Amino acid sequence: MSYTSLKSLASKYTFQPATKLLAKDLNPHAINAKYAVRGPIPTKAEELRAKLAGESHSLPFNKIINANIGNPQQLDQKPLTFYRQVLAILQYPELIYNPALVQTIPKDLIERAKLLLGKIGSVGAYSHSQGIPYVREQVAKFIQKRDGYESDANEIFLTSGASTAVSYLVSILGLGQQTGFLIPIPQYPLYTATLTLNNSKALPYYLKEEEDWSIDSSSLRTIIENAIAEGTIPRCLVIINPGNPTGAILKPDAIANLLALAAEYGLVVIADEVYQENVFKGEFVSVKKILRELQEGDDQGRFSNVQLASLHSTSKGISGECGQRGGYMELVGFHDEVIQQLLKLASISLCPVVTGQALVELMINPPKKGQESYEQFKYESQAIFDSLEQRAASLYAAFNEMTGVSCQEPEGAMYCFPNLTIPQKAVDQAEKSGLEPDEFYCSELLDNTGICAVPGSGFGQVPGSWHVRTTFLAPGTEWIDQWKEFHEMFMKKYA
Repeated sequence: MSYTSLKSLASKYTFQPATKLLAKDLNPHAINAKYAVRGPIPTKAEELRAKLAGESHSLPFNKIINANIGNPQQLDQKPLTFYRQVLAILQYPELIYNPALVQTIPKDLIERAKLLLGKIGSVGAYSHSQGIPYVREQVAKFIQKRDGYESDANEIFLTSGASTAVSYLVSILGLGQQTGFLIPIPQYPLYTATLTLNNSKALPYYLKEEEDWSIDSSSLRTIIENAIAEGTIPRCLVIINPGNPTGAILKPDAIANLLALAAEYGLVVIADEVYQENVFKGEFVSVKKILRELQEGDDQGRFSNVQLASLHSTSKGISGECGQRGGYMELVGFHDEVIQQLLKLASISLCPVVTGQALVELMINPPKKGQESYEQFKYESQAIFDSLEQRAASLYAAFNEMTGVSCQEPEGAMYCFPNLTIPQKAVDQAEKSGLEPDEFYCSELLDNTGICAVPGSGFGQVPGSWHVRTTFLAPGTEWIDQWKEFHEMFMKKYA
């Protein structure tokens, strides 16, 4: 039958069209999932951005400052030359045979690209579902050098960013509402969203803001015991270090106390360590290193069954390669049966992004001193780090100068999470608008300055307190000054 015949055939059908699906017809767990960093305020920011792109507008600002999400290259952080040149050759290997180009590129960079091409083949082909074996071996060597303890490439999964690893772990560990996941409050909303999608229960534990966002392990014990008494099985403990959105770095003894709880109650530990390179004050120590030290001093075998999944990503640190979707997960202490089930989940997605896997290798094996690429790489990476550190200090100081605002100093990551005293008049206006008070504040901030920040209510906070999460990725200080001016206007308006 020809195409024209099919057109005429349509008129012969006599049925009435079925209705389209509505939200009420969808999976309720998907409907209930929320992700604040791309929620209503960022959505509104994109609408305003489109308005700014028009020929004329009446907005009191000329650009949107996206301080809502840790997306460095959206905010003018330049890609590292070494990364991009190697990736360019992986994408188009014929570049190696271009004499004019090869003469302008450091020899060690060419050799690295050739090595990776030999191990990977075409980046357009699927890799092993667990990740390219060579890259996993290199990750194991990186971890061993970092911590001083052995790492097994067979227990490493390369992932499309750390968020994919979280999805795998929650999917396989969750048994519906009967299982509980201890998550820090405030937390990165990926965790609450993923738990909602998997119909698992969040067991929130509050970080102590007044003590640099520290963790009281005794309060966690109470949460665990109460959950057990109510019929919930505590299954997992999430640790985010350095903290998102707090910027705090956990001390080794605090990590040890958390591991002791995990050992006692059989909790799987998820260590979200994607900001381990973003450390401005203090020192990052991995959860794995603390676990190994505890196991070395443990003559009773108390820590022998601890199960730990540690996550890292190319999206943060000095890389800032969010769109490349590279990351890894190391599994420690898991039974092989569980590892095989995680491999099955990874296999359903076929493989992580192959160029993202290559970028993981570049992140953990940067150019070394004496190589041609080293000086430029060192200059570029140090400039990124110094800029982040300076902007962190500027934003921290600005918040503590604002009326009714207090902010803990960010020790790492790329965020501030200031505590706001919001006038009652503004609280009342927020209620009339159907918004939380901190959401109302962020909406007013966006409308008046173009600065897009995220309300603390999207991350969790002590009831009755109000916060804002903002990155310090945007270049310059002009936007910080604009925020200060807005804040004082807001406080006067609603006094």
